[in-house]
Amino acid sequence: MRFVVFGLTISSTWGNGHGTLWRGMCKALARQGHSVVFFERDVPYYADTRDCVEIPRGKLVLYRDWDDVRSQARAELREADVAVVTSYCPDGMAAADLTLDVRGLKVFYDLDTPVTLARLAEGQSVPYIGPRGLADFDLVLSYTGGGALNALRERLGAHRVAPLYGHVDPDVHRPCAPQPHYGADLSYLGTYSADRQAGVERLLIEPARLRPNARFLIGGAQYPQDFPWTNNIYFVRHLPPVEHPAFFCSSRLTLNVTRAAMAEMGWCPSGRLFEAAACGVPILSDTWEGLDAFFAPGEEILAAETTDDALAALDRDDAELRRVAQAARERVLAEHTSEHRARELITILQSAGRPAEVMEA
Repeated sequence: MRFVVFGLTISSTWGNGHGTLWRGMCKALARQGHSVVFFERDVPYYADTRDCVEIPRGKLVLYRDWDDVRSQARAELREADVAVVTSYCPDGMAAADLTLDVRGLKVFYDLDTPVTLARLAEGQSVPYIGPRGLADFDLVLSYTGGGALNALRERLGAHRVAPLYGHVDPDVHRPCAPQPHYGADLSYLGTYSADRQAGVERLLIEPARLRPNARFLIGGAQYPQDFPWTNNIYFVRHLPPVEHPAFFCSSRLTLNVTRAAMAEMGWCPSGRLFEAAACGVPILSDTWEGLDAFFAPGEEILAAETTDDALAALDRDDAELRRVAQAARERVLAEHTSEHRARELITILQSAGRPAEVMEA
């Protein structure tokens, strides 16, 4: 199949979760004989952190203004089997209009479903979805499963909805030697988000205050100057994916905290979960509905709701943490790689001619 994608970014992973996912997906699709043309608006904050300019068997089209690329996009769509518009695509509505007359499948992929639905519930506009909602698409894919699937149909008019969860490229995220400058008893890798802050404070900052002799590490972008640092919390700014394995593998334990809207909706595993597990690192995660569909709590992942839960995880012995980490890695390699998701995607697309339905998570 030939895909044309209009997305947020694939060229940079700065401050977003889209880039890493699309890199793994495009690579896996190429291995399976498919190709992707990816249209991305060329903005300064991604240009400054750009570390991907080529797509295997495909093409990255960077553009400054939609009018400059409209004709090229139309030409690519004439040859496409599948046209995909994603959430947070800055020209999502214009791209969606362009796909109306394509011969191939018209797909919307919401990588931010809880945010989309939360904005709607609050009466706010969603800049990447037009006035007709999702009714003009043949298929809507959702990074979030569970009740979100019905909500996309009921609130936005989607005819056919299917979950397409996060994944990991094990060629990029894999066990490696620890690096002293990333050493930590507990680490956390993630872009700053105000609606994650309560979880970060409960599961990392407060444990750091209570364990002054332990070392804690945060990596990510957009952290404010008034962030409540302690003397034993260290910080690393934006890390490209190539540095993620060393970051994770230098930690005794790594933390996952889910954005509030996503945790409330459930069935929304962060890509960081799969990345850390593929690196063979034990994970401490906040809890949400559906977590046990991806990892078995207590066996493949350590779940925490309180500061005491986080301290208890830190107190586990190394052998026990290694067993949890190994079990999680085996689960990821068996079920959650980019290759698995690419095959799932092709299967979903091939069945898209069946009567409209909501596929269960």
